[in-house]
Amino acid sequence: MLSLKYITENTELVKESIQHKKCDVNISDVLSLDKSRKSIINKVEKLKANRNNLNKEISKSRNDKSNFSNTLINDMKKISKEIKELDKELDVIKNKLNNKLLYIPNIIHSSCPRGTVDDNVVIKEWGEKPKFTFDIKDHKDLCEINNLVDFKRAANISGSGFPLYTNLGAKLERGLINFMLDIHSKSGYVELFPPFLVNTNSPKTTGNLPKFSEDMYFIDNDNLYCIPTAEVPVTNMYINETLNEDNLPRKYVAYSACFRREAGSYGKDTKGLLRLHQFNKVELVKFVKPEESYNELELLLIDAEKILQKLNLHYRVISLASGDLSFSAAKCYDIEVWSPYENKYLEVSSCSNFESFQSTRGNIKFRNKKTNKLEFLHTLNGSGLATPRLMVALLETFQDENGNIKIPSILNQYMNYE
Repeated sequence: MLSLKYITENTELVKESIQHKKCDVNISDVLSLDKSRKSIINKVEKLKANRNNLNKEISKSRNDKSNFSNTLINDMKKISKEIKELDKELDVIKNKLNNKLLYIPNIIHSSCPRGTVDDNVVIKEWGEKPKFTFDIKDHKDLCEINNLVDFKRAANISGSGFPLYTNLGAKLERGLINFMLDIHSKSGYVELFPPFLVNTNSPKTTGNLPKFSEDMYFIDNDNLYCIPTAEVPVTNMYINETLNEDNLPRKYVAYSACFRREAGSYGKDTKGLLRLHQFNKVELVKFVKPEESYNELELLLIDAEKILQKLNLHYRVISLASGDLSFSAAKCYDIEVWSPYENKYLEVSSCSNFESFQSTRGNIKFRNKKTNKLEFLHTLNGSGLATPRLMVALLETFQDENGNIKIPSILNQYMNYE
């Protein structure tokens, strides 16, 4: 969340981010409410000063009973009543202001390309697109041939978008998760296994609420949300805490099931594993010092790329343009793996730097040793990776003409299967 001081001093920059990220918030309303807030605070302070002076006069007159006046008491009551009314008005303005602040997006970093999704910049590619001497099958057919995912029975159980992994498909899914957790743990990430349900405050910290409430599953009776990613619980593990600078950066890896209503997915390709309401993902989260956050973003990207390199899957990395950035991100790289049958790249990871946007919302700080002042640290996260589209690329890339799948040998130990 951006502070009022920052918004006031950088109004045009804030307006630019609002415009590029297509957020429905009027910055003029925010500034007007802030002006009213300051005006009321100024009035209250003056009234309190008058009340203090009256208190002194009343105390003085009480010592001299002959000069004691009820007028002073009445004036005192009148001022106290006015202060009380202004305090109520101030509370209303603060609530309105805080609500509007929650809808203001993070500032876009200067290194991000400006424009829409068409202006995203490919910054690197790795590996080569696989070539085939036969007509290849799509991942749905491969799942059916090898009895990996039962889409029909899954739909009978829960509806579309909830896959039922079976037999070797279940083993492969579990194997991919364990493989990624092991790789990232060896890279210095501390493994966590977080809750899949969180209170209302947790998604506010990460920026999922209130703007994206329609995309989240909500359990009304318990006032809990199903997490859209492990980023939500892991980022909130230090809410309202001050971390030791000597222990930064802190790096965590966590597996979780992810739940998304995909409210805006109408018209998008939702077949098979391409777009799901429930899926699995391994998430990377970092808590870092502000001056190190953009270097840590590059390292985060490298760590996420390792998975695809070890699986020998062709992919590319793009730097998202301003109009394609998420609400909370200041800068983001997407990793897109190649799908041979779809003949296109599929996003499997977004590596983002949120700077102090999330830590301000969650009141997560560290004490700067040089200045001895408390500062908001920077948070980063990236998928390392999401499994559905990874599975799509894996099955389609390593198929043979009979529809058999020769999985990369590095996964054999995780499946106990040759």
